[in-house]
Amino acid sequence: MNILDKIVIRKQEEVALAKQSISVQQLEASPNFDRTPLVFKDFILAENRTGIISEFKRRSPSKGLINGTAEVETVTKAYNEAGASALSVLTDTDFFGGKAEDLIAARAVNQIPILRKDFMIDEYQILEAKAWGADLILLIASILTPQQIVQFGKFAQSLGLSVLLEVHDLEELERSICPNLDAIGVNNRNLGNFTVNIQTSFDLADKIPTEFLKISESAIDNPEVIRTLKKVGYNGFLIGENFMKTEDPGQAIRDFVGKL
Repeated sequence: MNILDKIVIRKQEEVALAKQSISVQQLEASPNFDRTPLVFKDFILAENRTGIISEFKRRSPSKGLINGTAEVETVTKAYNEAGASALSVLTDTDFFGGKAEDLIAARAVNQIPILRKDFMIDEYQILEAKAWGADLILLIASILTPQQIVQFGKFAQSLGLSVLLEVHDLEELERSICPNLDAIGVNNRNLGNFTVNIQTSFDLADKIPTEFLKISESAIDNPEVIRTLKKVGYNGFLIGENFMKTEDPGQAIRDFVGKL
């Protein structure tokens, strides 16, 4: 059993517990539930934005603790002010040290799209994302059936949320493409063993249909990589550890953007 398998098993337990604790009606009564989500595409393609989706992540299964002192409001505001097109906020607790409160706090101080970064296996989590103030959800092809991707994508879009599908190889891409998506992300990190290889994005660049935004995720550690990825058609670039592993993630993104 790899790390991803363990995460999904734990996620099933978490969702079951959450459903017992907070009803759908309670989620729908949340202050953020009635807000109109921001449109991910508008910000990714905006000329005054960088295309960077900057991530707030405290820890990971592969690296352990990445940053135990950063405050979500301070870091996400700095990301926004530096020109990030969107924010990614981890809400998985056991493996990544995230929580719902992080997303809610980021929403309160930012007016750019926020991705709920988690392992979505149930429509209930999509309602949570909406209730917490997310604008965008992640669907990971390797843990979902094609039918689930269609179902979850359609449900998310019915709530006004944008949908980012994450794939790791051509097989996942080909079996998962459906109309109910807004963007396709190529994760350069193997979620089975957490190794990274930026070549994955280059290999799949021309395989992603043009109607979807193209996002490259992980292993982006310098501005030159972004310039090269743009040349093969990528619109967005998800960067997490590269900023979070520093003492001042806000300064790290400012320095990075200054070199773009």
